[in-house]
Amino acid sequence: MKKRSFIKSLVLAGLSAPLQLSAMDKLIKQANKRSINDIASDDEFWKAIRGEYKLKPDYINLENGYYNILPSEILESYIQHIRDINYQGSYYMRTVQFDNKKIMATKVADLVGCTTEELILTRNTTESLDMIIGGFHWNAGDEAVMAEQDYGSMLEMFKQVAKKYGVVNKIVSVPNHPKDDDEIVNLYANAITDKTKLLMVSHMINITGQILPIRKICDMAHSKGVEVMVDGAHAIAHIQFHIPDLHCDYYGASLHKWLAVPLGVGILYVRKERIGNIWPLLAEGERKENDISRLNHTGTHPVHNDLTIIDAVDFYKKIGAERKEERLRFLQQYWTTRVRGIDKVILNTPADAKRSCGIANVGVKGMSPGQLADTLLKKYKIYTVAIDGATVHGCRITPNIFTTVDELDVLVKALKELAA
Repeated sequence: MKKRSFIKSLVLAGLSAPLQLSAMDKLIKQANKRSINDIASDDEFWKAIRGEYKLKPDYINLENGYYNILPSEILESYIQHIRDINYQGSYYMRTVQFDNKKIMATKVADLVGCTTEELILTRNTTESLDMIIGGFHWNAGDEAVMAEQDYGSMLEMFKQVAKKYGVVNKIVSVPNHPKDDDEIVNLYANAITDKTKLLMVSHMINITGQILPIRKICDMAHSKGVEVMVDGAHAIAHIQFHIPDLHCDYYGASLHKWLAVPLGVGILYVRKERIGNIWPLLAEGERKENDISRLNHTGTHPVHNDLTIIDAVDFYKKIGAERKEERLRFLQQYWTTRVRGIDKVILNTPADAKRSCGIANVGVKGMSPGQLADTLLKKYKIYTVAIDGATVHGCRITPNIFTTVDELDVLVKALKELAA
């Protein structure tokens, strides 16, 4: 299809931007004149951004890590995409569906700094990484290294290939409060043998928010001939990075988390020279070995979700990557510094601001994580999620850019009262 036809299809799909500046656009334009740190702590600025969201008033939502609520701007575009697809029906699905999907994949590839030849759209992180785990060329006795803090679905997939192929899974435990990067790198290095084929590591541990030194781990593993797969479910549009700079071989992420794409969209990055080594999850027609599209057969799926990527990326860029990251880090540091050191309050996230961003995990001695989550919701109207395992016993706290300092003050008050 010619470029002109591409553009026409995008307009038909409701992807054109409004001509007039919105109130939010004007707000951002003014913010561009101020420092990032100044904006990060300016609650009035973020309260104005909060106006872009329709939030349920029944509770304070501090569990934004599972699924990020869509701002109205993205939500309305998403609904329009549904209408457009429904209006065009099979015509759309048989003509420009795949062209537009490539455009959306390009939009994400530009965001994460890789080529479009190395990235495909999937449905979520689990699908992306399970495709690598299940599609790897395993032999009996091969070893895989992972951490008990990694996401459960991927650990289960490794258990399955262990039963199916005779793979040996070696599980390490990442400390909640590491001394330095070397402690973490050495932890993985000591688990590698001459039989190790693949190492899985979380970019940001989902249950604690700890950011791991991915590039150092990748470089170490490669020096030993081991490939590295990174779980980046919580990293994209949360912290700033480019995938190639990490030196990993595979990277999977969900876009319905911090990028605020509707549910059902993820990505898989495969380094160019590794593409031919992976069996597709679902069989595709004949493709060249190094063509990543051979891994991207998903059948008929809700394509309007994919179309919303362009809206979500534009919204993210409008907020500003650095501005968003610093706001999330400010919010986490705001509440954790006020309870860290209090007797009976247990923080399972490093104090060093560089080792985490918006996510943190907190527990209270004498209370199970389930009891803590239940009490926070019923007594203080704070919604969180309980984490109880893999050396982490507490509630995961994940604010969003629309979270206010006043709401976090309620959390701090609750934790102090429960600890007392």
